[in-house]
Amino acid sequence: MDIVTRLGKRVRALRREAGLSQEELAFRAGMKRSYVSDLERGTRNPSVRALERLATGLSVPPATLLED
Repeated sequence: MDIVTRLGKRVRALRREAGLSQEELAFRAGMKRSYVSDLERGTRNPSVRALERLATGLSVPPATLLED
């Protein structure tokens, strides 16, 4: 599995653990819901800035997004 797919699965798992919808995570991260959806499906290559914003929205350190 490539890193983009693994990242998407990790974001989805963390989002669900936090009890957030894609829409709520997108709002907290300052993104569009469709971007979060694309990311979770592994069809979007996020920038470092996007990773930072997602981590903030999920209230986790950025490195957590890359853990298995």
